[in-house]
Amino acid sequence: MTDANPEIRRTLLHVQTTHIEGGRAVAEPTKLVAALAIIRNPWAGMGFVENLRPEIQACGPVIGKLLTDMILDVTGDALEGYGKASVVGMGGELEHAQALTHTLWFGNQYREAVGAKTYLAFSNLRGAAGTPVVIPLMDKHDAGRRSHYQTINLNVPDAPAEDEVIVALGASVGGHPHHRIGDRYQDLSEMGHDPDNPAGV
Repeated sequence: MTDANPEIRRTLLHVQTTHIEGGRAVAEPTKLVAALAIIRNPWAGMGFVENLRPEIQACGPVIGKLLTDMILDVTGDALEGYGKASVVGMGGELEHAQALTHTLWFGNQYREAVGAKTYLAFSNLRGAAGTPVVIPLMDKHDAGRRSHYQTINLNVPDAPAEDEVIVALGASVGGHPHHRIGDRYQDLSEMGHDPDNPAGV
């Protein structure tokens, strides 16, 4: 494992509280939270790197804990939905964005802190500064609970630079306001399938 720590240029915390949706007041305002770290791409300037794992193991726990702590400072135990995302600059590979988020070294910092039972919903993009950061969310315990399928959309005007990666975690307190489309289990029952098989296969 490398001893190099991630080089963090900036962190950002985004909090969105919804009081009215669809023209109707939300009885208990819902909250979407995103924590972002803009870091130097640990593989920048190295050409094609065959083994990404040393940097994954060095950066994953540090960034994962940092972003998890930022989220929990806002949500505390009220967190219900969660997800992750990354955007790598044009000087890097999409694999670099995935490497920093699709690893237990990163994700388990969050998953274990909130006692989650599901995998983390995710997105990974490659783009220039200002590229949207898209963080899909789902219920931390129940992947079939559609009320908690939500997406946080934001962007950072000056990131990622060519040699940077934006790494992000997202969270929700409450589900989508005025949710009324049912869930996978209801669909399965109405279609005559086994509701204990959420994938419907």
